[in-house]
Amino acid sequence: MSFLNSMRTPFAAALLALATVAAIPTPALAQASAPDAAAPAAAASDAAAAAPAPDATAPIPVPAATTKETIDNPYGVQALWKDGGVIAKFNLIILLIMSMASWYIIFTKLWEQHKMLKAADSVGDGFWTAGSIKAGANTLEEGSAFRYIAESGLKSSDHHEGTLVEQIDRHTWISMSVSRAVENIQSRLSDGLAVLATVGSTAPFVGLFGTVIGIYGALTQIGIAGQASIDKVAGPVGEALIMTAIGLAVAVPAVMGYNWLVRRNKSVMEKVRAFSGDLHNVLLAGKR
Repeated sequence: MSFLNSMRTPFAAALLALATVAAIPTPALAQASAPDAAAPAAAASDAAAAAPAPDATAPIPVPAATTKETIDNPYGVQALWKDGGVIAKFNLIILLIMSMASWYIIFTKLWEQHKMLKAADSVGDGFWTAGSIKAGANTLEEGSAFRYIAESGLKSSDHHEGTLVEQIDRHTWISMSVSRAVENIQSRLSDGLAVLATVGSTAPFVGLFGTVIGIYGALTQIGIAGQASIDKVAGPVGEALIMTAIGLAVAVPAVMGYNWLVRRNKSVMEKVRAFSGDLHNVLLAGKR
């Protein structure tokens, strides 16, 4: 017993020492690891404090403007041709043909008048300074109106005797030949003007016919639907207005072109008549 008692005391002291040693590292390690865990948080707070504060006066970025959306017009000319009836398409084709014919005549007649005015300016430089009418006619441009008058006068003077027209005196025959040549030139200048007059007077009514058909279609759709909603009326009424506008767009240039060409024809014919009168007097004087 004494031996056991003597061994119990040191054993108990050893257990107490082991328990003390095992308990000491836990708070120490917790205290040692606490600074390590707090270090990132402290660094983050320092970085946040060091970062510059946002400028309250800085402009707010505006998002880039988006592309404007385009909406197709369901009541335009393209829609009219695509969805229009047979009569609407026929009217458009007729108006297109009228417009093309008008512009073609306007440009061709302007070019023809320009050539004749240019030839009239060259008459004084070459024809009247020549020694004879034949030599003067050769100085004129081939196919010009003034050369045609000069050649007609020479032909009437050369082939008067020995023919059926010999019964007509020479003065009258030359006058008739020169006058006939002048009338032919005036008739050629007037070619196409009747087309312009026709287009100018009828194109508005062709467009109006399309207008009537469009309004009739609108009334028909209203009657079928039983209500005058905008979607039932907009299409046919838009078609009617487009037809009216196209008819006016075709007629106005034709009327203005007709009046302009008629006025220019008067200026050209004044020069032609003056040349023919002088040529007539020279031929009666016996100069060839």
